[in-house]
Amino acid sequence: MNYLDLQDPRPIYEQITDMYRMLILKGAMKPDEPMPSVRKLAMELSTNPNTVQKAYTELEREGYIYSVKGRGNFVRDNPDLREKKRKELKDRLDAIFKEASDIGISREELLK
Repeated sequence: MNYLDLQDPRPIYEQITDMYRMLILKGAMKPDEPMPSVRKLAMELSTNPNTVQKAYTELEREGYIYSVKGRGNFVRDNPDLREKKRKELKDRLDAIFKEASDIGISREELLK
């Protein structure tokens, strides 16, 4: 489950953040489910605990998780996250279709 690609040019904390975003959006992690402790995850990934903490801070800022002092981090029950992601993907696709149209590639050709 916990996999880092050392060839990936993105920082490790971004890879961790993306991994947990996808697990939460897919429903693999349920609301109020505890996240691995910072120390445990850092050991599993052979990375610095500060890197994991940075990823968790980002996930909390985005509304994916919440923290309870002395207890750890937990998955937030936030149904708006899926809709927000769906809108983000739609906007990206619209931009791709517009760019393709600008250079003469039809939507149908692009979909093939």
